[in-house]
Amino acid sequence: MISVLSGGTGTPKLLQGMVKLMNPEDITVIVNTLENDYFSGVYVAPDVDTVLYTLAGIINEDTWYGVKGDSFITHDRLKEIGCPETLRIGDRDRAMKIQKTLLMKEHSLSEAVDIQRKELGIKSPVIPMSNQQSQITITTDQGAMGFHQFLVENQGTPRVLDVSCQKVDPAPGLIESIEDSDMVVIGPSNPITSIGPIISAKRVKKALKKTYVVGVSPIVGDKPVSGPAAKFMQAKGHEVSVRGVASMYHDFMDRIIIDQVDANHQEEIEKLILDVMITETIMTNMEDKINLARCTLGENV
Repeated sequence: MISVLSGGTGTPKLLQGMVKLMNPEDITVIVNTLENDYFSGVYVAPDVDTVLYTLAGIINEDTWYGVKGDSFITHDRLKEIGCPETLRIGDRDRAMKIQKTLLMKEHSLSEAVDIQRKELGIKSPVIPMSNQQSQITITTDQGAMGFHQFLVENQGTPRVLDVSCQKVDPAPGLIESIEDSDMVVIGPSNPITSIGPIISAKRVKKALKKTYVVGVSPIVGDKPVSGPAAKFMQAKGHEVSVRGVASMYHDFMDRIIIDQVDANHQEEIEKLILDVMITETIMTNMEDKINLARCTLGENV
């Protein structure tokens, strides 16, 4: 069995390759919930929904958010009547979010997600990192902001001075999934606000130290593949490079996969993580995703 720690962009691409090589039932996905919040009266779990839609084969791959081919009638009408939304939510996507909101009146988040997973025909278990609401504060040169205020309302432009989030209790089954896994894969997602919150959940790091952990660097050269990871890493005092990623994960990671661009840093990385694999990590098509998944899974496929 494999457990995968996931955010909402890079790791879902890797998952597309993994499910081509393994029985999906043997892949448990543990997903960041730091960005979860209510918008327009519905509960939005961006990374969880992206993982669900990816595994169901309905993700919008142009944005890695929402459902492909979705309409935006409700979103546009809300704007027309003076109720503009922070997030651009499609109609089919909104229906799923409304269902989740209603389910959570009687169920925990993890239970609601499992119900939706089954309805979508997804065979891989999907575990939100916590049933507790996470709190994140992004301190900027324009004041303290929440995640969506920074990324969406301000387009990620303010200078980031610090990023802080509270530790939460892991969702039921999360620790057991890690400890029972033959391998834990840390996907190429933002190490500060996607993977970091999962690792910082209570007892998770201790569990990671008990199993075999492989990670794919989300940094190529001196830039993240996508998203605001660079600003967040700099604010937390980490170098924006594969060295910076390795320094964050070195105390529990057994093998790290880095891009060919960073091959000249192999010896430096090996001082932090003994096993370093070099390959093409940019995933632009399904062949790339399968190749990277094969490198990541190694003997498990």
